[in-house]
Amino acid sequence: MNRGIILVIGFVLTFGSSWVGLVYLPYTQMQRLEPYSNELSNEVYPKPLEGSAADGRKIYIANGCIYCHTQQVRNAEFGPDIARGWGTRRTVARDYIYDTPIQLGTMRTGPDLANVGQRWSADWQHKHLYNPRMMTPGSIMPSFAFLYEKRPVDESTPDALILPGPWAEPGFVIVPKPEAKTLVDYLLSLNHSFDLPEARE
Repeated sequence: MNRGIILVIGFVLTFGSSWVGLVYLPYTQMQRLEPYSNELSNEVYPKPLEGSAADGRKIYIANGCIYCHTQQVRNAEFGPDIARGWGTRRTVARDYIYDTPIQLGTMRTGPDLANVGQRWSADWQHKHLYNPRMMTPGSIMPSFAFLYEKRPVDESTPDALILPGPWAEPGFVIVPKPEAKTLVDYLLSLNHSFDLPEARE
C-alpha cells in the first residue's frame, strides 16, 4: 500500500513538474511580453494582423501550410537558417505575442516562412501558389490552383497573372480569387526582421 502512494506521488510530481516547465512558465513569460518600441525610429514591433492579412492567416491554417512550413528562424548555432537567407536574426518569443495559435510548424518539407514577406513579391507569391514548379523547378509543393480561376482574355482582369513562357495559357488569363489575395497578403505580412534586443544575445 505504501508503495502505491509513493508511486502516485512520483507520477504527480513527474507530470506536474513537466506541465509547469513546458506549459505554465512559458505561458506566464509570454503574458508579460509587450511590443518593443524603438526610440530612434518611433516604430513599434510586432503589430497585430489586421484586415486581409488576418483573413489570409485563416486560409493558411485551413490549407495545412503549417504541416510543411515553419515560421521560426533558428539560431546560427542550431542550423543554417540565417545562412540560407531565411532571416537576418533568430526569432524570439516577442515575435509571436499576437499570434493565436502560433504557427511554428511541425516540419520543414518546404522553406521557413518567418520572413517570406521580405523575400518575395506579391506577384512571385501568386505564381508560386498557382504552380510552384513555375517559380521553383523541382518543387514538391502541391499546386493551389483552386485559389485561382481561368478566364477568357477578353474579360477585364487588371489583377491577372502574367505567366512566363511555357506556362502561359493562350486565350486565357489566371485571376486570383479573394482567398488567394488574402493568403498572399498574409504571406507578405510575415517579416520578423525588426531588431529586438533579446535577439542579439
